[in-house]
Amino acid sequence: MINYPKYVKVGNKKYKINTDFRYAIECNRIAEDNTINDIERSLAIIYTLFGNEGIDNPQDYEKLLELSQKYLLCGKEYKDTKEKPDMSFTKDMPLIEASFMSDFKIDLENTQMHWWKFFNLLNGLSNSELGNCCVLNSVRNLRNTDESKIEDEEIRRKVHEAKMFWALDDNIKKKPTEKQLESARKFIQGLGLGKE
Repeated sequence: MINYPKYVKVGNKKYKINTDFRYAIECNRIAEDNTINDIERSLAIIYTLFGNEGIDNPQDYEKLLELSQKYLLCGKEYKDTKEKPDMSFTKDMPLIEASFMSDFKIDLENTQMHWWKFFNLLNGLSNSELGNCCVLNSVRNLRNTDESKIEDEEIRRKVHEAKMFWALDDNIKKKPTEKQLESARKFIQGLGLGKE
């Protein structure tokens, strides 16, 4: 069994981490929020992960922020990448929930799960061009499709329309229905847009 971190240590003080994946997703939302300044963002992340105990110890803010980043990156080093994201934790949560249910039979709405376990499972969702592809990865594959490489004009138009429907620039205003999810999965699989 993997021993996921539940505490961080600053000097002689241990801080309990709010480890459920929802806290990490909230930290991601905070990090992307352009309406708050860097100080507010830092304090909001410290509060989200460590609660009042983190906020009540300003002498540890710098180290807590450093440990927060390491925790949120699942212990890995930060790599600045210029790649356009193909997924949003907040906007794609309906797709994530549907994919966890279809692949793992996990109902995320009623499950508490450590952030690192959630992240590992997210990276293990089915993604195969042979047809076994969860709806989240089908949509991610669609978002990454280079339309200029599609020769058939009708298919290129349909792919473009589907990309606009699932674009991250647009807010998904409501949870997609099961019928929309299944339709998206079949359409994308029919185009052969699985993992390369």
